[in-house]
Parts: sequence; structure tokens; C-alpha cells
Amino acid sequence: MRITSVLVTAIAFAAVFSHLLDAAPQGTSKTLVAVFAHGDDETVAAPVLARYAREGAAVYLIIATDGAQGGLHTSISRSPELARVRGEEARCAANALGIRAPILLGFPDAQLGSYMEDKSRLFQLTDRVQGELQRLRPDALITWGPDGGTGHPDHRLVSSIVTQLVRAGAPGVPEHLFYPSIPAEGLRMMSPTGAPPVHVVPQAKYFTMRVAFTPADAEAAQRAMACHRTQFSNDVVQRIGAAQTRALNGTLPLAPYLAGDAGTDVFTASR
Repeated sequence: MRITSVLVTAIAFAAVFSHLLDAAPQGTSKTLVAVFAHGDDETVAAPVLARYAREGAAVYLIIATDGAQGGLHTSISRSPELARVRGEEARCAANALGIRAPILLGFPDAQLGSYMEDKSRLFQLTDRVQGELQRLRPDALITWGPDGGTGHPDHRLVSSIVTQLVRAGAPGVPEHLFYPSIPAEGLRMMSPTGAPPVHVVPQAKYFTMRVAFTPADAEAAQRAMACHRTQFSNDVVQRIGAAQTRALNGTLPLAPYLAGDAGTDVFTASR
């Protein structure tokens, strides 16, 4: 009877201990989540995503749309097939960066703001993004700035939603939020006229977070960009990669949501 009693007690203790382990955070690594509108948007912050993944952080990428309306360098029509291919490209890019598999929310590309088509769409997207962030519980966030980088409406809306969740103190959403930006040189290369869109390049004074990355991180970023074959030709990948290297010179500037979040590490920003 004594042996049986001891055994029962041990089993009960093991069950309780196991439950505590499940409830407790596993490990001490930090979590960074990037939220963007399209597969290939992560290019704007790719060297830093690669850096933090290399250093052991859990790095996630949330992509809001299915990408079915994009395809500058493909014969695939705008269709569910293109959405499938772009999802594969996003997975390829994440693998090249060394980050976790992308979280594809699958909302209609280029139609996030189609209010008359679906009045609930932005509310649904907000709920989905918040749910993922509550599940992942990041220590820091990266998304487009209010300019959307290129001014794209989907970019602007995703930025607005993530910022809204931070301002609302939504469960699991940190205040450490950072906005990357495309350098004017990069915008000129992307523009058919050779001129960037009007007033989308923020003033340098707002970029008080400056995160260093290595040449290996830059190479990972270029490999990730090359994964997006429906969006970029090999020539464009090479030209933009070279321009990014020149413009950034080993440091990615980020504009924090909170002005006091300055420094060189998104996880240890001063307040």
C-alpha cells in the first residue's frame, strides 16, 4: 500500500509539473514579428530579420494578403494559382532568411480598403492580426510606416492596423514598434519616371533606431529577394541588392512608434 501511495503521489506531482511547464514560457529568446501586406514586402527589413534569426531570436513574418494581384515578372494570370505560387515564394524567402515559416492570412490583394465590397474586411483583418500577435506575444514589431514605403494602399492599411493595436494596448501587442523605409535611391530605381512618389520618404531625424547587420545578413536578404520570382527579375535583384548595400552601409534605420525607443537593438530600446 505504501508503494502504491508513493506512486500515485509521484504521478500526481508529475502531472502538475507538466502543466506548469506547458503554461510557462519556454526558453528566454526574444520574439520579433514583422507584419506586412504582401510576400516580398519583407525585403525592406530583410537584413535585420536575418540578423535576429541568426542570433537566436524567434522571428515571424505575417503576410496579410494572398498576393493574387501582383506579378510583374510572370506569365501566370492574376488568379488563385498566382496566390499559391506567391505563398511558395514567401516560404522560400523565409527559409533564406532563417526565420519561421510565414503566416499567410490570405486577404484579397489590393482590396484591403474595398469598403463597399465588404464593410467588415478591415475589422476581420484587425482581428486576425491581433489573434496572431496574442499567440506569438512578440517583444518587438516591425511594419510599414504610415507612408506605406511606396504609398501602396495595402501597405498603409496594414501599418494603420498594427499601429492601432499598439495604441489600443491589445493583448500580446508590445509598444516596441518600428517602421522601416525604402531609401530614396531605391524608390527612384523602382519608379518608371525615375522620381520617388511625393512625400513618402520620412525625414532622417525620425530614424532613431539603427540596427547593424553583417554582410552575411545582406546576402541572406538578397537570396530571399530572389525567391520572389514573380515580382523581380534576376537583374532587378542584383541592382536593388547593390543599391541597398550602398544606401544602408551595414545599418538599417528604423523609425520607432515611441520617440524614446532609440538605440541599436529593437529588444533593448531606451525609453
